[in-house]
Amino acid sequence: MKTLLLVDGSSYLYRAFHALPDLRNAENEPTGAIYGVLNMLRRLRKEVPADYIACVFDAKGKTFRDALYPEYKAHRPPMPDDLAAQVPSLQETIVAMGWPLLVIEGVEADDVIGTLAREAEENGMRTVISTSDKDMAQLVDPHVTLVNTMTNETLDEAGVLAKFGVPPERIVDYLALIGDSVDNVPGVDKVGPKTAVKWLTQYGSLDNLIAHADEIGGVVGENLRRARPWLPRARELLTIRRDIALPVHVTDLAPREPDREGLRRLFTRFGFKGWLRELNASDATPDEEGVESAGTASEGEYETLLTQAQLDAWLARLDTAELVAVDTETTCLDPMRARLVGIAFSTGPHAAAYLPLTHRYPGAPAQLDLDQVLARLKPWLENPAKRKLGQNLKYDKHVFANHGIRLEGIAHDTLLQSYVLEAHKSHDMDALAQRHLGYKTLTYAEVAGKGATHIGFDQVAIEMATRYAAEDADITFRLHQALYPKLAGDAKLRRVYEEIELPTLEVLWDMERTGVLLDCAKLAKQSEEIGRKLLELENQAHALAGQPFNLNSPRQIQDILFSRLGLPVKKKTPGGAPSTDEDVLAELALDYPLPKLLLEYRALAKLKSTYTDKLPRMVDPATGRVHTSYNQAVAVTGRLASSDPNLQNIPVRTPEGRRIREAFIAPPGFQLMSADYSQIELRIMAHLSQDPGLMKAFAEGQDIHRVTAAEVFGVAPEAVTAEQRRYAKVINFGLIYGMSAYGLAAQLGIERSAAQAWIERYFARYPGVAAYMERTRQTAREQGYVETVFGRRLWLPEINSASPARRQAAERAAINGPMQGTAADLIKLAMIAVHGWLKKRRMQSRLILQVHDELVLEVPEAEREELMTELPRLMCSVAELSVPLETELGVGPNWEQAH
Repeated sequence: MKTLLLVDGSSYLYRAFHALPDLRNAENEPTGAIYGVLNMLRRLRKEVPADYIACVFDAKGKTFRDALYPEYKAHRPPMPDDLAAQVPSLQETIVAMGWPLLVIEGVEADDVIGTLAREAEENGMRTVISTSDKDMAQLVDPHVTLVNTMTNETLDEAGVLAKFGVPPERIVDYLALIGDSVDNVPGVDKVGPKTAVKWLTQYGSLDNLIAHADEIGGVVGENLRRARPWLPRARELLTIRRDIALPVHVTDLAPREPDREGLRRLFTRFGFKGWLRELNASDATPDEEGVESAGTASEGEYETLLTQAQLDAWLARLDTAELVAVDTETTCLDPMRARLVGIAFSTGPHAAAYLPLTHRYPGAPAQLDLDQVLARLKPWLENPAKRKLGQNLKYDKHVFANHGIRLEGIAHDTLLQSYVLEAHKSHDMDALAQRHLGYKTLTYAEVAGKGATHIGFDQVAIEMATRYAAEDADITFRLHQALYPKLAGDAKLRRVYEEIELPTLEVLWDMERTGVLLDCAKLAKQSEEIGRKLLELENQAHALAGQPFNLNSPRQIQDILFSRLGLPVKKKTPGGAPSTDEDVLAELALDYPLPKLLLEYRALAKLKSTYTDKLPRMVDPATGRVHTSYNQAVAVTGRLASSDPNLQNIPVRTPEGRRIREAFIAPPGFQLMSADYSQIELRIMAHLSQDPGLMKAFAEGQDIHRVTAAEVFGVAPEAVTAEQRRYAKVINFGLIYGMSAYGLAAQLGIERSAAQAWIERYFARYPGVAAYMERTRQTAREQGYVETVFGRRLWLPEINSASPARRQAAERAAINGPMQGTAADLIKLAMIAVHGWLKKRRMQSRLILQVHDELVLEVPEAEREELMTELPRLMCSVAELSVPLETELGVGPNWEQAH
């Protein structure tokens, strides 16, 4: 089916004029409306492949509607002089670009468009109408669609119904009831969209409503009856004609060859230097390559925005661009404290600029005022319809928030694109540019130095800062063009990117921004207690060694353990010295007291230095809370990582570790609520393996470890001892991590032959698990990766390695990856669902922590009961597996009691 593309030029003319700043050429002629309309035409030609095209404008003078109703459009002010001055030049440029231009005397553009759409349908064509005029919705049918490039809105029949509440065939009735103030067509007094939709839904049409007007009560009923004689006239005025005698036919509207000499003359006159450079540099027309690339720079040539006129021109480009790469340069990397030094933008390959704001060094040029610039940028930055792109935009979103701006419209993030495509590789911009573009970027160290020569970015010369910052925005745009098509072409990967990772970015930003409240006095007390305990352990260690030594010195520990005490050497360092790492100490601790004491000392010392001492120093003085950073693009399985501080690795198996969680508290009037997926990876194993035994146990809500113990040890479930259940738990979790008989024997302290026998019995009882493992190994060998339930791809570069140790490690990862990765996907989907529900309901409750399979929320007392019901429901309904999902819920004044 061929396509006709019709542009309502008059509607875009006014929108561009009012949306863009007052752009002017060297002769002081206004050019903003010209620039805006041409950009929109370019975007349409790229997004809507069409066989026939036309740009339609209203003609001067009266139409049949003026004869029908002399007051039609009577209140409309005359066209502003600066806009009227641009119309002839704009229309000349449109024709030079190869667009058929229609201006029919005595006929409005709407009626020309309506007639052409009817003719196209009669000729078996589909029509796309580009307009910002709501009246056009009446033309929508199975063959006609509306698009609005200003709002990124597309309306088919369902879209019209969703937007207006009535189908396209009732739009004229709807407009007649509410009136059209722009065209000075009165409606029914006091009747707005809600009432109009209600009446038309109840009575079906305006005619039927008029016939039953006496049934409508109240003031609006009186107003309806008073307007009854007028409504047929209003409907006639608002109905777009589709039977106009036109001097052209649809088949006359094929795109024409651009007039390159005419365009060169016009672009020179308007001062569109970038477009002119593009025209002179290649045979491609602006219509094909993009009017939006006005001001395009050659590689390495970027614009520095130091004047108001430059900023105005770029604001115009940002406002009409389909997608803009944004990058901030800041005072530091701490997202909660970073302040703006400058902002870089890119609207396409090599088209980038840097806006310096707070560079401070001797001889630095005058820069635009930070507050005034942000006030100008804020509407665009906060507009969700203006699509933004970035590399780790979560950080930039924090930076703008530090200045009172909430960045919206995050459409793409190249960090996340790379992570979804190739989780096993590096995702920093320098590496991505080298890998995907063959491009060596200017590094931060080359710009700001390192070590003793390092300077803050605000001390970097603006010329160098422009090269670096604008290049970052430019490279981000080019990386998006290289990476996104690979995602878009794979339905599974696209789903992971668009439905999991991008929404998770927004949730994590909110969580990071909120932070978590700490009881610093409690931590200080704990730190003091741990310090005393460490001193006691040190004294005990000295006594066992028979002499004082430094418990933090590996060399002195080597001397004590292996030279003086003569303990057996289990492993050596690369330098040949006896190793004292944790694995060695753990093995020695089975037989000797000093290594066991050293392990306890190390664990407590780490708790003190990492948490009880450090956490209070990390409280943000502005918020009184600790704000961790969640890293999305670190773990190859999709799991989140927490840093600065890491709140996901607080030990929970020791009393001291659990006490640290007591210091994470709820504010007054709130409690902490913890929701944890129950045995999630075992449930995923049951789903992936489809093993009947596992599925039956979970479906019936049985204790899976007790069931496994009964199967492995050959006893009735009720006869399983606590020791047997513990063994079964180690087997259940060990095998899904690919644990060998040797590893199981070490875990349980039994003979390797006994461990092997238990593994064999386990697989005999759960044959589906064994089959899944073998099937997964084979799949991984053949394609180099495995997938989660949701399609996340987990690459295994070593799966066919010649090294047995590396190959076996990759095989273990292949077996466990889909389970851990699916669990990561599930908790992200749960976060998205919970966050969205809380926002939609405007609840005070908010997510504050995520620790692998657990979510932690701050919940006010008034919302506690509802959350206890809704939180498990939301978490368990994000996906449907072959076995039910379950959560464990806890509530308390602090994290430990809630968990």
